[in-house]
Amino acid sequence: MFKNNKKTVIAFILAAQGGSMVSAHAEGVKEEAWNAHFQTTYIWQKKPSFSAAYSGLNSLKPQAEKSYSFSTTAALGWRAWDGGELYLDPELVQGVPLSDLTGLGGMTNGEQQKTSGPNPKLYRARLFVRQTWQLGGDKAAVESDANQLAGMVDQRRIVVTAGNLAVIDLFDNSAFAHDPRTQFMNWSLLAHGAYDFAADARGYSWGAAIEYFYDDWVLRAGRFMQPAESNGLPLDKNIFKHYGDQIELEHAHTIGSQPGKLRVLAFRNKASMGSFRDALADAPNNGGIPDVSRVRTERTKAGFGVNAEQNLAPDMGIFARASWNDGASETYAFSEIERSISAGTVAKGRAWNRNDDAVGIALVRNGLSSAHRDYLAAGGHGAFIGDGQLNYRPESIVEAYYSVNVAKNAWLTLDYQRIANPAYNADRGPVAVSSIRLHAQY
Repeated sequence: MFKNNKKTVIAFILAAQGGSMVSAHAEGVKEEAWNAHFQTTYIWQKKPSFSAAYSGLNSLKPQAEKSYSFSTTAALGWRAWDGGELYLDPELVQGVPLSDLTGLGGMTNGEQQKTSGPNPKLYRARLFVRQTWQLGGDKAAVESDANQLAGMVDQRRIVVTAGNLAVIDLFDNSAFAHDPRTQFMNWSLLAHGAYDFAADARGYSWGAAIEYFYDDWVLRAGRFMQPAESNGLPLDKNIFKHYGDQIELEHAHTIGSQPGKLRVLAFRNKASMGSFRDALADAPNNGGIPDVSRVRTERTKAGFGVNAEQNLAPDMGIFARASWNDGASETYAFSEIERSISAGTVAKGRAWNRNDDAVGIALVRNGLSSAHRDYLAAGGHGAFIGDGQLNYRPESIVEAYYSVNVAKNAWLTLDYQRIANPAYNADRGPVAVSSIRLHAQY
């Protein structure tokens, strides 16, 4: 559902697959006036039948299923003036999700969109401007990449990004778990699970962010448009009434000569959202079934997340995230997760003479607020989950993958996910999902 490209940051962190880096000690690189990068990704998934005591409106189907997603993107960049860059990303997608994209907190394919369908759809994914004001300090080399022009930047600078893009292009980055096209596929691993960041049904928004880089520190803040309706495609253009705000502090460090990063993020959303408690109170007026769509009103949602990553060796690293939101109102733009912890490790294949291969394994544990649990137990449903009943248990996920470099700039990935208590329900599952991914980038 959500796409990410490497962004301009001061980092040495291992990219899990062919990604660019920014290095404070790299040799100077020639400044690009423009660039063009392209990617294509196909993901096929299959799950066998699994045990389910009952199923509801938004349940993962207990019978065997297959699904697929396909995307192709052009990332076009132009250095339009001194310090100013323009980017345009046209994108084409198609796909058929498992169970109509319902029945899980942590969905299994980060390339699946809420607007997925078997017919190809071409649209503009990104159209934004980036302005950089250099403030001095050591120089850092930026390599050419999608939505990133090669050149030299000061380690002390101010960067403003404004336009149409994904919020997680800028916030909650990770070298090891952020891009479903090359890394882990589960939604819980591409960003903080409880980070209900502003986005349309394709994962993009309009807004602006400012970043202040000072040596090993980065402070960034931004405001972006919310969808006009919960998990819808049209955006609410009144960004001063309905919006998603976030602020993040990032620090780069070195432990035992190996680099790492720590990020702390807080967010606050304002939109017309339905409260779980209000829906429960209204249930007698709706045949005893609570429905958040009947009780929507102006509300705010707040949350936070902590994100850490650390190289253990030049070709191996670990990562962890923990996130929480208040869980009082419906999921508005991301996934139905209100508490989440995840951790994992990624290694490249240099040790077995496969330098461009990568292997990763991660564990996730997702949870819901007490209000959301009561709502689902009473028969309510949200954008993605609702079995009609609920025997609550946290949703637990294990994901492992091996990515083989099969040709220049092309990879084949085998991926396996096992999900216990799908949609937080111990009366259903566990379920296993096997995936094959083909990815090429130029």
